[in-house]
Amino acid sequence: MSLLVKICGLRDKRHVAVAVEAGAAAVGFVFAESSRRVTPELARSISGAVPRSVKRVAVMLHPANDEWQHVLQQFEPDVLQTDAEDFDGLEIPASVECWPVYREGQSMPDVAGTWVYEGPKSGQGETVDWSAAARLARSRGMILAGGLGPENVADAIQRVRPSGVDVSSGVESAPGQKDSRLIKQFISAAKAAEKDL
Repeated sequence: MSLLVKICGLRDKRHVAVAVEAGAAAVGFVFAESSRRVTPELARSISGAVPRSVKRVAVMLHPANDEWQHVLQQFEPDVLQTDAEDFDGLEIPASVECWPVYREGQSMPDVAGTWVYEGPKSGQGETVDWSAAARLARSRGMILAGGLGPENVADAIQRVRPSGVDVSSGVESAPGQKDSRLIKQFISAAKAAEKDL
């Protein structure tokens, strides 16, 4: 199984294209309160050229069902990523994959499928305990997030052995401002580390 690389918090068409061309398997658009927040309409317009092979991920946090339905109708994502407990109150069609987020320090159920592991707050650039993450990654399906960047993603992949990696602030020149060079470097470093697994 190949390593899934997700570039999150994208806000313009140019950086979406850079991520896709560099080999990202998923591109994330944030609909929660954040410097990276976009409207569903903007997310749809900047991701129109994304090939079907690349997953378009709606990233939310404790959304009400009507908020989620607006994102679903306007953006039509392939995946919904939000905290695990959020899914109970949402109506999600079978066509949309669910990626629950489990945060460091939470008790972990047995998780099937794809899931995201990160720190207490998203988008803060804080790494999780990689030793603890490595134990959890044995169950497969884990996308490791939190504090990753071009300089440490290879080390994280070798130590944790996740199924995927997710980056947002680590490929920015300033909060909310993606950097094409850092996006390319991150994906290149992740793909190189994957060969050693």
